[in-house]
Amino acid sequence: MSNILRRHRIAALLGAAIVAVPLSVPVILGTNEAHAASTATSVTGPVSGIVAPGGSFAPIVSADKPAVVTITTTMKAQNVASDDSSPLDDNSPFDEQFRQFFGQQGIPMPRHMPQRPAPRTEALGSGFVVTADGYIVTNNHVIDNAIDIKVTLDDGTEVPAKLIGADAKSDLAVVKIDAPKPLATIAWGDSDKLNAGDQILAIGNPFGIGTTVTAGIVSARGRDLHSGPYDDFIQIDAPINHGNSGGPLVDLEGKVVGINTAIYSPNGGSVGVGFAIPSDQARKVVAKLMKDGSIEHGFIGVQIQPVTADVASAIGLDKPEGALVANVNDDTPAAKAGIRTGDVITALGGQQVKSPRDLSRMVADLTPGAKEDLTVWRQGQSRNLSITVGGNEPGQQQASADNGSKSTQGAQRVPTIGIGLADLTPDIREALNLPRRENGAVIESVAPDKPAADAGLQPGDVIVSINQQPVKSAKEAKAAVAEAGKSGRKSVLLLIQRGESQTFVAVPFSIG
Repeated sequence: MSNILRRHRIAALLGAAIVAVPLSVPVILGTNEAHAASTATSVTGPVSGIVAPGGSFAPIVSADKPAVVTITTTMKAQNVASDDSSPLDDNSPFDEQFRQFFGQQGIPMPRHMPQRPAPRTEALGSGFVVTADGYIVTNNHVIDNAIDIKVTLDDGTEVPAKLIGADAKSDLAVVKIDAPKPLATIAWGDSDKLNAGDQILAIGNPFGIGTTVTAGIVSARGRDLHSGPYDDFIQIDAPINHGNSGGPLVDLEGKVVGINTAIYSPNGGSVGVGFAIPSDQARKVVAKLMKDGSIEHGFIGVQIQPVTADVASAIGLDKPEGALVANVNDDTPAAKAGIRTGDVITALGGQQVKSPRDLSRMVADLTPGAKEDLTVWRQGQSRNLSITVGGNEPGQQQASADNGSKSTQGAQRVPTIGIGLADLTPDIREALNLPRRENGAVIESVAPDKPAADAGLQPGDVIVSINQQPVKSAKEAKAAVAEAGKSGRKSVLLLIQRGESQTFVAVPFSIG
């Protein structure tokens, strides 16, 4: 490993998966496993630190460490383009040499200098061998944009690697080396059996210092980092750092139950909050990548949000479950299937949808071109639809605006939820940058001590529909809210247009 240490004194690769939210969190400190082995031999009473079966993790490490590798990548260089008005604008010593050369030769300084390639950068990650002939699993962000990949085996042998396949949505990748001999491997384990409190080991090459083993426990299951449709991370307190990405998380049987992927770090190092992709999820993706080299994810074309208790009450659902459709993109499978804004998707392909995350994962796992049954809750009853799944589609950029434009014409108070409404006049449409065909009622004012304020409604928001029924004016909106109150429901569901995005907001009725 000495060659790696010389080239990577501060090796780092955890990439975009690092979570750096300025939260105040406790630091979980793990006790050194050797110390734990000498001071704790039973788990029948209160123990401090990590307790290994038989007093040591050495047998697990001895079996698994030979299959853990270091992955070195050379990233794509980007040309540094010259600016038209200032061809040498960074005042670097290199540019100053050019100025002196042209000045000494009496040659006019050229206006456009050749593009200079940026220095190539190298970065480190980890991986583990899953077949004796050289298939290796790692994270997608470890090899993303790499033009050269090298793998260093546990015995120090460095060999070139070829990318077999990668999937950004799951952040997984597979590379292949021509193995000089049959390689040691690690078997897959069952991550579904993991519970909070179970002991685990993380193996990888943090900061390029060499293969390192850390011990800890499962801190939580099902963490959502909002990085993709497959977010279902295992949270661990075993220290992982830059360079651990792609390394295995193993259980006390020495089997892979996760792939170390991300950390929460306010300072760049481990503070005891790390995240791993569950093996049961990763194993399926890896098998597809090894077979086909890529994965086609399903796509239906809706924007969704959770069904809260207030939303469920407003639309007559027994339970706050499902995925509420906030918008249906034009010319997409969802639009062609007849899904509407305001529908709650409750089942897909025979599986119950309990949350937006459930739906995202289900859709991502579908095969493009497949026909699936889909159930929605619409206007107080379930409806069955059929949808033909689309292929990979780029995400839609959403923009939000906080417009405070107001009008004093036509304002009508709706005291039950605490908003003042106005019709969409031409002046208001222009002020809010709304299309002429936009219908609804604009919120002119929000009472600070009423439910609408607590729900986040703002002046300038446009109410497009109420309880899944379109409204065209302030008068219609007022009547719809009043009707919802008379029906005995505890809240009213508003579809709000804010800027270019639409969002459902459930507003409880004021009591008293």
